Amino acid sequence: MNRLLPRLLLAPAVTTLFLWMIVPLVMTIYFSLVHYNLMQPGEKTFTGIENFQYFITDPDFSASVINTLLLLGSVIGITVILGVGLALLVNEEFPGRGLVRVLLISPFFVMPTANALLWKHMMMNPVYGVLAQVNMFFGATPTDWLTDWPLLAVIIMVSWQWLPFACLIFITSLQSLDRDQMEAAGMDGANAFQKFWFLTLPHLGRPIAVVVMIEMIFLMSVFAEIFTTTGGGPGNESTNVAFLIFKQALMNFDVGVASAGALFAVVLANIAAVFLIRMIGKNLD
Repeated sequence: MNRLLPRLLLAPAVTTLFLWMIVPLVMTIYFSLVHYNLMQPGEKTFTGIENFQYFITDPDFSASVINTLLLLGSVIGITVILGVGLALLVNEEFPGRGLVRVLLISPFFVMPTANALLWKHMMMNPVYGVLAQVNMFFGATPTDWLTDWPLLAVIIMVSWQWLPFACLIFITSLQSLDRDQMEAAGMDGANAFQKFWFLTLPHLGRPIAVVVMIEMIFLMSVFAEIFTTTGGGPGNESTNVAFLIFKQALMNFDVGVASAGALFAVVLANIAAVFLIRMIGKNLD
């Protein structure tokens, strides 16, 4: 009874959580195996793997996979590297450090759509944007970021929003760094780079692994920034897997192909997760 009672008390919550996850997954698998178009809602014919074949042979498929991987790798790299650097700077004592920390973290609470609109109109507009004004000040030709460098523009937007998250995790971790060990290393003749490489960076191994895993999970579904700014274009230059699924589902009204694409995204996320766990998962032990 001592073991049965806690399990019985946990059963409703566990069952609800299980149904919350398994029902949408089962429905997605079901729709991926049938021909179901919202323009013909009464027709549901079994098609097997035809939806998967159609999704994979889409002209935008290969470009969307490459763009997704580039987006993931670039944003994670930028946020981890800059996050560690900013955390080290903000961790030192200086006047107004509390205000700087609040301002540094605030972009993370901006909604993705508002973030995209801010960068689209205020920063990257080729006529009156801040970056265009800087270019003209130095006598250079303004860059139309959303037309000439659409994927890079999306990477900058997403990195700006996720950088505070990484920085917050690293700042919190640095609070537990052994100061006595750092002082002992300095007394032994270690310079700043050696203390960072052999003491600070190993100490940040676990939070870096956590940041990479969490960002990878959420960045797989980046959509609002692309929809609001580039619309996946020009052509397919900024189309990722999530936006390709959107085009199949809402533009073509093909629920079956969109469901097949969603399952492909799940498989892609698991492959990326296994790859990252092999590289940095040891820090989670």
